[in-house]
Amino acid sequence: MTIEYLTVLNVTDDNLYKEYREAMTPILEKYGGGFGYDLKISEILKSETDTPINRVFTMYIESDEASDEFFSDEEYLKIRGKYYDKSVSFLAIVSKYDK
Repeated sequence: MTIEYLTVLNVTDDNLYKEYREAMTPILEKYGGGFGYDLKISEILKSETDTPINRVFTMYIESDEASDEFFSDEEYLKIRGKYYDKSVSFLAIVSKYDK
């Protein structure tokens, strides 16, 4: 069964984050994954953190096993280190659910 994550971020470098997404998407697709919604936000009405949030997205993937394999994929980890770690200052997975 497909699972989906609802995630919030604080992206500090839009260009670098865009490069991250472009580089990692083919790897995510290899594991039966992709993105549903992807929103840039400008106003927070309620939050469980004091940390700024400016991005909300959903990401789906084929299964828990595929998720584990994707997030430990060596090529993905290289891309994450090159782009993501330098462009995102905060991440929270709000929810994970069966889709």
